[in-house]
Amino acid sequence: MNVDIGNVLATVAEPGLTRDDLDELDERVATAHERIDRGRTEGDFGYASLALPERTDPAAIRAAVEPVADAETVLTVGIGGSALGARTITSALADDGGERHVVLDNVDPDHVERVLADLSLSDTAINVVSKSGTTAETLSNFLVVREAFVDAGVDWTERTVVTTGEAGPLAELATEHDLPTLAVPDGVPGRFAALSAVGLVPAAILDCDIEGVLAGGASAVDSLAPSLYDCPAYAYGAVAYALEERGASINAVMPYAERLEAFAEWFAQLWAESLGKDGRGQTPARALGATDQHSQLQLYRAGRRDKLVTLVRPRERPAVAVPPTEADALAHLAGTDLGELLDTELRATEASLAAAGQPNVRLEIDRLDAEGLGELLVAMETACILVGELADIETFTQPAVEWSKQAARDSLEGEETERTAAIANKTELVVDDE
Repeated sequence: MNVDIGNVLATVAEPGLTRDDLDELDERVATAHERIDRGRTEGDFGYASLALPERTDPAAIRAAVEPVADAETVLTVGIGGSALGARTITSALADDGGERHVVLDNVDPDHVERVLADLSLSDTAINVVSKSGTTAETLSNFLVVREAFVDAGVDWTERTVVTTGEAGPLAELATEHDLPTLAVPDGVPGRFAALSAVGLVPAAILDCDIEGVLAGGASAVDSLAPSLYDCPAYAYGAVAYALEERGASINAVMPYAERLEAFAEWFAQLWAESLGKDGRGQTPARALGATDQHSQLQLYRAGRRDKLVTLVRPRERPAVAVPPTEADALAHLAGTDLGELLDTELRATEASLAAAGQPNVRLEIDRLDAEGLGELLVAMETACILVGELADIETFTQPAVEWSKQAARDSLEGEETERTAAIANKTELVVDDE
């Protein structure tokens, strides 16, 4: 993996960084690296995520999913970190681009009904994920799914794999029905748990190379070094932090690979939930190259100078030749390849942004395979942790999310609390057409 930060230099971009800025950052990166490395080694909360590539046992995951290895479809019931990492991995690695992996991560009744109606339940594996076993959205959807299986005459207990904590209603249910059960890793927030059973179960059921994902993650950990000039993950994190300090409050992540579209969603949670604290944090925006050159690039190039654009690509792609054509207007496409065209589009976007003075960074992996994906995921987790260190914030907590969760629970339970009062007393100014 490498990262090109040339287009964030002050000679190119505004806001931008000088070499002196980078050198000063490098001293702080060295200090942060010591803390990160110590936390990983000692298993400190959050930092322990960087030990997952060596702690996670792929054989245990494969053994747990063996009873449902015949599944045509995997139905993941989870939300946030309990679903996004899994979807990212199957979208990137499954032969069908993840189409056989369906996720229920929202309680929209219309969506849930349509998903269940389209599934052959006897050929579906249920993957339910919740550390606490009490997540309202996950458990509500699971109860609906379970009832659908019962109504269809399918034994849900023979089609279900559970990933949860040591205690809680879901753990008790798994014990009661002798369900295959895997543990949510201790000391790891859900959004950092992709390289554990939390993220790898659907990929294992679909026979993806989960061992390769872990090997790629281990490679990313091995590459950590106390200098941003020697470590792509730290270079990216340091630059993102420094540009935010100078006004780049938005980070638009734009992978140039269809199979990495879900990666941009995973990144959005990682960045937003970890770094959006104390009145700071870059807002992640999601785009897809080259598709969103025709929708969002206008804003990124000519809008406010409050953005960092992160371009992501694999260096190797399948060869798909563009057939010859008799149309003179299309003569420039003759003899080209779709991958060559996509990479040319990326370079043109990169140059377009630089010409407009908009900072952008290019992240590259060797190829979009299991090792490359594992390396990319762990590198971005590391970059996120570094930003938290440099900004001196609590990277691994999510108090604003917990406030909302508790408010919803209090309301459903009929409790009168400060949170339910905030719901009841919402200021309204309604405009309608009657």
